Amino acid sequence: MSLQMVSTVSNSSLLQPGFSLLNFDGHVFFFGQKGWPKRSCPTGVFLLDINQSELKMKPAFFSKDSCYLPPLRYPALCTLRSDAKADEFQYIIHGGKTPNNDLSDKIYFMSLVSKTSKKMTFQCIEKDLGGDVPEARYGHTINVVHSRGKSMSVLFGGRSYTPLAQRTTEKWNSVVDCLPSVFLIDFEFGCCTSYILPELQDGLSFHVSIARDDTIYILGGHSLQNNTRSPNLYKLKIDLPLGSPAVTCTILPGGLSVSSAIVTQISDTEFVLVGGYHSDTQKRLVCNTIVLEDSKIEIFESVSPEWTPDIKHCRTWFGCDMGKGTVLLGIPGANKQLIPDANYFYILRCKGAVEDKEEELITQICSQTSSEDPGDSTPFEDSEEFCFSAEANSFDIDDADTYNEDDEEDESETGYWITCCASCNIDINTWVPFYSTELNKPAMILCSSGAGHWVHAQCMDLSETMLLHLSEANVKYFCNKHVDLNKGQQTPPKVVCLKKQPMKPLRKKKSMKLSTSTKKSFLRRLFE
Repeated sequence: MSLQMVSTVSNSSLLQPGFSLLNFDGHVFFFGQKGWPKRSCPTGVFLLDINQSELKMKPAFFSKDSCYLPPLRYPALCTLRSDAKADEFQYIIHGGKTPNNDLSDKIYFMSLVSKTSKKMTFQCIEKDLGGDVPEARYGHTINVVHSRGKSMSVLFGGRSYTPLAQRTTEKWNSVVDCLPSVFLIDFEFGCCTSYILPELQDGLSFHVSIARDDTIYILGGHSLQNNTRSPNLYKLKIDLPLGSPAVTCTILPGGLSVSSAIVTQISDTEFVLVGGYHSDTQKRLVCNTIVLEDSKIEIFESVSPEWTPDIKHCRTWFGCDMGKGTVLLGIPGANKQLIPDANYFYILRCKGAVEDKEEELITQICSQTSSEDPGDSTPFEDSEEFCFSAEANSFDIDDADTYNEDDEEDESETGYWITCCASCNIDINTWVPFYSTELNKPAMILCSSGAGHWVHAQCMDLSETMLLHLSEANVKYFCNKHVDLNKGQQTPPKVVCLKKQPMKPLRKKKSMKLSTSTKKSFLRRLFE
């Protein structure tokens, strides 16, 4: 094994524990940043370019028919193929945490639809499920099994928030283990079925799962209820006949008591397990080799690399599988670097240079290499780790635009993230789409008062119908602050309906009739 430090990591503050990496055609894409995406990369998906110990991030794009994909941290993901030997595939993404710390229960399918030297475009589709739909969670795993010419996805483990009925003020955001149910998901028919197996008694999270054909091996994991790391090795076998599926579980000897471990594949039947934790106060510095042959699994200790003093003495670490026997490891560097939240990164190669060649990897790996979450108040609160499959080789897309966070203007003062009014509550770290037309930034509208200024439509309490009307009509708009000063120009203009009072008909004056005696009396007085 060889360990190499990545000497220069650009924008490493975006590479925080909890994100995932996706591998498409040998290119690695970053997904799940902490906080909402900025305008330089509104999709929140980046191409990771590792070249000569330097890491660069380049924005990726979504097709117009894609759904909105929030940056999810600690999701479960795996690849889905039509069959085990198919070349084309797409990623399944389930669960995870949003930047608002809400848990997602949605399932997304993400695929690469076009690729050029300067632009890679993805399509993201949200899938609807019926039946026993898994609750929102994070720290779990999902795998795809193949049996009798059919394929199904298997979801297991994870954590979720305490049910609302059981929450208290002191522990409102506390998390608990999800029930140890095994979910079988058929995406062809959009149905999901849960299975309760007697061998699975405790909920697990941040475990390792390896799928091969119709079998899934579950290794390690942490249980919040017992505060233990399971030493058991579980073997799930899924049979998919014409009728109902059959799911069985067997507890095998030779397991490892570890959480947040990383697994990388070095050959068709061999894997290397790296990192993780023995306990809340002890990192796991030994490595193990896992061999799968003839429906059997064997685990034995292998030679460990020469860890650097920084790695040995750091309190926490995190990492991820980069594919082909290569692992990316990170250690916190907040106390050593000028940039806050920056980390040191290392590349661990578990194979020799001669063995490092192109291989057909038909075995699927899905490991939740994230340790306890900050909300759990555990000693390893910063050790949520990466979960992805990627290439460690350098990339040849230098002509693509490189994302540079330093070049991006401060959107907290300008652009979409301004404080538009005294009651403005739009924050870049907590904002979520409010209108159906919003994707990754809030809708804004120009107030025509004076030189004009922009305000958030949501802060102005505009309905979606009114917002669409104002965007299509050639009219002026005045915000809530200036609407009283410009009543005559208010948009939309209020048509004041004047009530016309009906005109009263003129009354004819009645002619006065004088009697003969009155007339004579009047004439007598006139000539006297």
